[in-house]
Amino acid sequence: MCKIVPRLKEIASNEGITIGTLERVIGASKGVLSRAINNGTDIQAKWLEAIVENYPKYSAQWLLTGTGPMLNDTNMSPSIIQSISKLTNNATSTDSPFKEVTRTTPGAVPLVSVQAVGGFSGVDFQIKDEDILGYFFIPKFRHMQVDFMIELIGDSMTPRLWPGDIIACSIIHRPNFIQWNKPHLISTDDQGLIVKRLRKGPDENCLLAVSDNPDYDPFLIPKDEIRGLARIVGVIHLE
Repeated sequence: MCKIVPRLKEIASNEGITIGTLERVIGASKGVLSRAINNGTDIQAKWLEAIVENYPKYSAQWLLTGTGPMLNDTNMSPSIIQSISKLTNNATSTDSPFKEVTRTTPGAVPLVSVQAVGGFSGVDFQIKDEDILGYFFIPKFRHMQVDFMIELIGDSMTPRLWPGDIIACSIIHRPNFIQWNKPHLISTDDQGLIVKRLRKGPDENCLLAVSDNPDYDPFLIPKDEIRGLARIVGVIHLE
């Protein structure tokens, strides 16, 4: 049997969903995963990538090799912090595109872990101190109502957004203000955090989620599964 297949069952069991639901979440046709499980065969790499993107709390190393912990650490990877620090240290005082500041600095934006924004709907949403990786001031974001920044995981939005990019998010408190066909960060019950362009669905009960990467098919998200929405108003590409 393919060594990866049993871990797909573990993810489904841990999430409390069926394999069929997992297939729908990653945009796979019905039976793609269940046939692989029954036959003990491999699945395409794009489905593994979709699983990592839609369920970022699970370790890609664990999924592929079975080694290490099942769940990722709550902290962002050291490479991201090092890249941000490099940008900060190289900035000049007169033209600082990305400066680390304190919480009380006017215009400070928190850079947070993925776990911090599992559900960010409602005016009472607050980010816990332990989930904040740092505060930064970005002049171009001053008038964009940025609520938080977060590292992007997955490649479904390439070439517009790349894995490891830092995206600036503005929470949407009223869903009537969705900007159609614009990239959004979406928190859902079944799929966790995903980044997609949003379009109107076939009826008022769902939205159509669209990727920029043509390898990923569009899929519908029932509105009652959405826990929070945020517009992506800016992006910082890190080398």
